[in-house]
Amino acid sequence: MAGIDDFLSARDFLLRHRADRATAVRDFRWPVLEQFNWALDYFDRIAAGNERPALHIVNDDGSEFVASFATMSRRSHQVASFLRSQGIGRGDPILLMLGNVPALWEVMLAAIKLGAILIPSTTLLTRDDLLDRLTRGQVKLVIAATEETAKFADLPATFGLIVVGEDVAGWTNYRAADQASPDFRPDGPTPAGQPLLLYFTSGTTAKAKLVVHTHQSYPVGHLSTIYWLGLQPGDVHLNISSPGWAKHAWSCFFAPWIAEATVFVHAFKRFNAKATLDVVARHGITSLCAPPTVWRILVQEDLGSWRTRLDNLIGAASRSTPRSSTR
Repeated sequence: MAGIDDFLSARDFLLRHRADRATAVRDFRWPVLEQFNWALDYFDRIAAGNERPALHIVNDDGSEFVASFATMSRRSHQVASFLRSQGIGRGDPILLMLGNVPALWEVMLAAIKLGAILIPSTTLLTRDDLLDRLTRGQVKLVIAATEETAKFADLPATFGLIVVGEDVAGWTNYRAADQASPDFRPDGPTPAGQPLLLYFTSGTTAKAKLVVHTHQSYPVGHLSTIYWLGLQPGDVHLNISSPGWAKHAWSCFFAPWIAEATVFVHAFKRFNAKATLDVVARHGITSLCAPPTVWRILVQEDLGSWRTRLDNLIGAASRSTPRSSTR
């Protein structure tokens, strides 16, 4: 497939010239694709037989979840079959309101494979925020954690409901995906210009704006992100960001996996600098991305007390679309 070959060629060029910015800037060419499905054409390809960790989540209580690239590929096939059985197909918008749990990554991969449209949403949204997103996003399915389901109780039920966690009356439990077929077949090729993600801006100073990203603009666009993050295959990348914001998608999903690095997540309920630094040291994190507020807290610690493998430190703020970073 010319599309995936062009994508891989562009990626490999950036990886080769990681330390030669002048050459990277001068000679890099964006791949312009007619058909491209990042999850099927790229992720499944690099995941085949690949047992290196793709996703590693460490929770506050010390429990862990680790899944290889091959496992995430198989599981997302199964979840795609499950979503298809729930009536979801190409072009159907899915509002996703989950914390840092495995289902978040599984659903994102599965939705891309289906050609569905993802609307990642922060758990901080109010009822009015949700109503706006459901209406303007023309949502066909909501996937939410048990603790978030009450927010949808009095909203017009014109969409399907899937809950991740404990059972909730009127919602289909995500556990049903465990019984779905792992033998998933797409309904056809994915046009690269087809919508992939709908993000709503923060709405801090005005009504939230709707930003559309395609199968070309987001996965291909984040080739630049692997470069300024400094990621390489085999890296272990920790990004401190809440799900629902674009920074989470580009630094906890697309960019690390484009570089064939491990997405590492410290799933804390409340940020604690010492606990995060313990995790960084204990698990051999090589790349750490955090907003300025977090860096201001971290530098107040006695950093000499921890021995780490960190090679890259990145400061970037959470926004609806990536704008700037400092290294």
